[in-house]
Amino acid sequence: MNLLITGATGFVGQNLLLHALALGTYQSIIACVRNPEKLRCQLRNENVDPANVVCIPWGAPVPEDLRIDHAVHCAGVLFARNRADYFTVNVDESMQVLRCLPSSVRLLALSSQSAGGPTPAGQTARTIHNPDAPLTWYGESKIAMERELVKFCPKAMIIRPPMILGARDQATLPLFKMAAGWIRPKPGLREKQYSWVDVGDLSRDLLSILSAPAWNTHPHRTMYAAAPDVISDRELLGAAIDLMQAPGITVPLPHGLLGLAAGLVDAIPALREATPSLTRDRVKEIFPNRWVVDASEFRTLAGKQTYRSLREAMTATFEWYRRTGQIR
Repeated sequence: MNLLITGATGFVGQNLLLHALALGTYQSIIACVRNPEKLRCQLRNENVDPANVVCIPWGAPVPEDLRIDHAVHCAGVLFARNRADYFTVNVDESMQVLRCLPSSVRLLALSSQSAGGPTPAGQTARTIHNPDAPLTWYGESKIAMERELVKFCPKAMIIRPPMILGARDQATLPLFKMAAGWIRPKPGLREKQYSWVDVGDLSRDLLSILSAPAWNTHPHRTMYAAAPDVISDRELLGAAIDLMQAPGITVPLPHGLLGLAAGLVDAIPALREATPSLTRDRVKEIFPNRWVVDASEFRTLAGKQTYRSLREAMTATFEWYRRTGQIR
C-alpha cells in the first residue's frame, strides 16, 4: 500500500511521516509539500534517508505509477493576520490538492476542535452532536474545509484534534521560555480545562483508523480526537516549569490585558514576527474556561490504545528543544 501525507514539514505531518516510516507497512510514502528541500533537510536531521520518501510539490499531480491507497491531509495554516489567508490555504488550496485524489482513497482530513468551539455551557464535554460554534476565523476556515470536502468525498473521515503536544512542536516553545522567567503570566483569573493529545499517540491512531475494518461501515465520518485525561492550564504550565527548573511566580492576568497585548502585536511588525500565535483573532480562544471534548468514539475506532501522560509528552517536547538548541 502507498500513503500520501500533505503538510509533512509541519508539526503533525512530520511526526506522522516519521511514525509511518518506522511502522514499515507502506510500500511508498508520498509527501505533498510546498518546500521539498525543507522536508529533505528535516529528514536528514532525524537520521532518515530522504530517498525513502517521494516528495511532490504542493499542487503537483501524483505520478501515474504511484497508486495512492491511504491519504492524511495535515496541511494548513494555524496563525494568520486576516480571514482571507486562513481560507486561501485551509479551504481553497487544500481542496485543489484533495480533489486530485482518486475516489477509492481512504482519506483522513485533520480539522480542529476550533471548528466546533469550546465546551457548551452546562456540559462536561463537547460532542460531535453539539452545534458548531467557532470563535475565530481559523475555526470558520476549518468548518468550511470540512463542508467542501464532503461534497466530493463523502466517505472521507474528518478528525478534530484539540491541543496537540510533543516533539517538533514550535507552538509550545514560548510556554517553556515563559516558564523560565521570574514572572510567569497565566491567561485568565480562573483555572481552565482542556482536552489534549500527544502527537505520537495521534499519529499512531490515525494510521490505525486508516486500516480499521470498520472504516466503510462506521456511522460517523467526523470525530473529535483526544487522550482520555483532561488537563488544566496550571498543570500545563507547571509541567514546563518543572522541566525548566526555574524559580519564579505565576501571575494570573485578566483577559482584557491579553486582548490589548494581541492588538499591540497586530500593530507592530517586529512583535508580529516574534509572536506569530498572538493575534486578536486567535486570542478569542483563550477566553473560554473549558475546551473539553468527548473523543471516546475515536479511541474505540483506533483500538483503545494506551496514551502518554502530560509529563511524558512535555518531556519529549523539552528534550527535542534541547537537542535542537532552542533551549539550553
